[in-house]
Amino acid sequence: MRVGSFVLAAQFPGQGQGEALHRAVRSAEVAEEAGLDSVWLAEHHFVPYGTCPSAVTLAALILGRTRRIHVGTAVSVLPTAHPVALGEQAALLHVTTGGRFSLGVGRGGPWVDLEVFGAGLEAYEKGFPESLDLLLRWLREPRVAGNGERFAFREVAVVPRPQEALNGQGAEGPEVVVACTSPSSVRLAAQRCLPMLLGMHVGDDEKAEMVALWNRHARAAGHPPERVSAAPHVSAGVAQVADRRLDAAEALQKAMPGWLKQGLDAHVTVDDRHRAMRDPVAYTELLCKLHPVGTPQVCADRLAATAERTGITRFALLVEGSGDLAATEENVRRLGAEVLPQLR
Repeated sequence: MRVGSFVLAAQFPGQGQGEALHRAVRSAEVAEEAGLDSVWLAEHHFVPYGTCPSAVTLAALILGRTRRIHVGTAVSVLPTAHPVALGEQAALLHVTTGGRFSLGVGRGGPWVDLEVFGAGLEAYEKGFPESLDLLLRWLREPRVAGNGERFAFREVAVVPRPQEALNGQGAEGPEVVVACTSPSSVRLAAQRCLPMLLGMHVGDDEKAEMVALWNRHARAAGHPPERVSAAPHVSAGVAQVADRRLDAAEALQKAMPGWLKQGLDAHVTVDDRHRAMRDPVAYTELLCKLHPVGTPQVCADRLAATAERTGITRFALLVEGSGDLAATEENVRRLGAEVLPQLR
């Protein structure tokens, strides 16, 4: 069982953006101190839902401040990035940290980001497979040319090559994880035998169904059975540890609805289509029900139950749901000191 934190750098009502980013960095440092396995960093643009616009940049900062913990993006949004530029950054972090970096990528949403960065709606609706395949070639081959509809360029050398990681670690290159929210994205990841990152908005049964679907597509694509069965998928969730389950739930129910409302309401679609956002109070209650929220024993049991139902043994858990720096640090420390030992 490998348990990590999921960091959004959420800006709660009444807080500044610098405060949110400081809490994000500090929670990552404490995660290493507390013995967590990993830190996963979210990326958002123009909204207080998350104040980190470049997960790979924040990953570089945290990797420089830590020595052991694994750092991943959850996720870097491919439609608004050039795959080669992202691949170069991923290779740089992989090589210089001895393999402590994972690159999580996703399609994102139909947000105004596509307009600002010049990608256009087509990059979101149709361009993700081309971007993903170009990124994978960059991370696996010594020389790459672009021959797709969106990216066309002459052959160039890959520098630095991610296979030349320092200290002999991570010689196969950085891990690539794909955020999956639909059958089509599950199929895309499975055909390339890439592990999935499954969101915190779905429960164990739906995640188990997505893993089963991934397995079927991966086998149909001809991937070896041992690779299929050992795919290191990641389950995102929320974690809040307290002496009583009621106290843990109340800490989230007091803070998260305000953050969710201002954060989700700030999203603007690129084509002005209507997007129905979740009810913040009901969503918070759902998250408390689905994920490890409660006493250390309750949290450990919840994680073990998810692992048993889904087969997933890697977790990225949102630990900043209280919105408070001191409470977040305490939450991470308790997760490491009181929950993790029960899972080992």
